[in-house]
Formats: sequence, structure tokens, C-alpha cells
Amino acid sequence: MAGVMRVLMLELVAVVVVALLLNASSAQSPGPAMAPSPTSDGVTIDQGIAYVLMLAALVVTYIIH
Repeated sequence: MAGVMRVLMLELVAVVVVALLLNASSAQSPGPAMAPSPTSDGVTIDQGIAYVLMLAALVVTYIIH
């Protein structure tokens, strides 16, 4: 009877150790790295073009009057 208890206890310890190792390895897995943010986007370029066109319209209006 003591031999059976010893085997069962050894199996229980092995299961607990394996469960802890599997849990620890899955909990520490890092997610995918984030992509770097773009240095310039289309909105900034469009806004710059709009300012240049407004300045050109102002200059033309000033010259005509």
C-alpha cells in the first residue's frame, strides 16, 4: 500500500510541476512588436499645400487691386 501511495504522490508532483511550467511559459510570451508611427502623413502634406495656395491667392488678389 505504501508503494501505491508513493507512486501516486510522485505522479501528482509531476503533474503539478508540468502544469506550473506550462502556465509560466505561456504567461510570459510577448506580444507582437508595435510598428513605428509614420513620420509624416497625408493630412500634413495636404494642409501645407492648402496654405501655399491660399498665400498665392492672397498675393494675386493684392497685385490685382
